[in-house]
Amino acid sequence: MQSKKQVFNVPNFLTMFRILIIPVIFALLLFKKEIYGIYASVFFILAVLTDFMDGYIARKKKLITNLGIFLDPIADKLLVVTILIMLIPLNRIPAWVVVIIIFREIFITGLRAIAGEKGVVIPAGKEGKWKTAFQMLGIFFLLIYYKRFYINFEDIGLALIFISIIFSLVSSYKYLKSVSGILLDG
Repeated sequence: MQSKKQVFNVPNFLTMFRILIIPVIFALLLFKKEIYGIYASVFFILAVLTDFMDGYIARKKKLITNLGIFLDPIADKLLVVTILIMLIPLNRIPAWVVVIIIFREIFITGLRAIAGEKGVVIPAGKEGKWKTAFQMLGIFFLLIYYKRFYINFEDIGLALIFISIIFSLVSSYKYLKSVSGILLDG
């Protein structure tokens, strides 16, 4: 059993901080003015940075805890799903795109749960990591959204999201293939 001192560490605090940023971004997206999207993008970058920092620190300092293993992916999914859903009524992303992204996340979480029950750990593959990178960058552009500095943030953001969906589909296929034996053993 892990002590409170082991659980209350810097990586876990960073993860909890990331969760607390989500309502701030949510609130900022309630305002229609352009500047609030820019503010939301700044908080989003802060959240993404805490995601990289918590994982790096946890591995480097050997501060990996069950709480961190549980909270980190939840924080990531809450961040992405909340923002994507908020972008729908702002007409920054089509609802069907968000449905595909959420469906994929639920699907992979289910596959990981089934594999976990059988003692099999499915590590994130390179396609999943690329999916995340394109998705996060796409969300950043969609938060800014408007044309600035001769850059069409909307078009770039949507293109990056579509690229992330391609990586999502490839990684989903690979996840499914890697657990097909477990699913068919049943």
